[in-house]
Amino acid sequence: MEFIADAIDRRIIHLLQSNGKMKIKDIAEQLGMTTTPIFERIKRLEKEGYIKGYTALADRKKLGFHLTAFCSVTLRSHTKETLTKFVENVKQLPQVTECYHIAGMVDYLLKIQVEDMDAYQEFITEKLTGISNIGRLQSSFVMTEVKNDPVLPL
Repeated sequence: MEFIADAIDRRIIHLLQSNGKMKIKDIAEQLGMTTTPIFERIKRLEKEGYIKGYTALADRKKLGFHLTAFCSVTLRSHTKETLTKFVENVKQLPQVTECYHIAGMVDYLLKIQVEDMDAYQEFITEKLTGISNIGRLQSSFVMTEVKNDPVLPL
């Protein structure tokens, strides 16, 4: 039988999404519980894959990544082998921070983080177009980031 997160588990996940460094004691206080059941629930949520890991959210601009681009990719061939090869190649590109196989007019949507337009041009010409089977690329550039919230609406 598969474990399904209940309302308390969802509140724990919500608190940890907002602050991954939150202490178990503080979570327990906010939920009116003791630390032992909170600790056990967190371990179970991790084991069952509801909590996939913990990470620090970095400020991309302070780290020199001033350009965010979304690149729509259309492939020439759609065999299982060519799709798998494309995915393997994209996973090797650190500039691609997100990749989605989508339905519609294009096959994949890539989110790319680079220093500036020169770095983007170099990335496209030296890295992305080196992947075989790409038929068409279309780029869109972020002018203003309105909302970027990694917290799921629990």
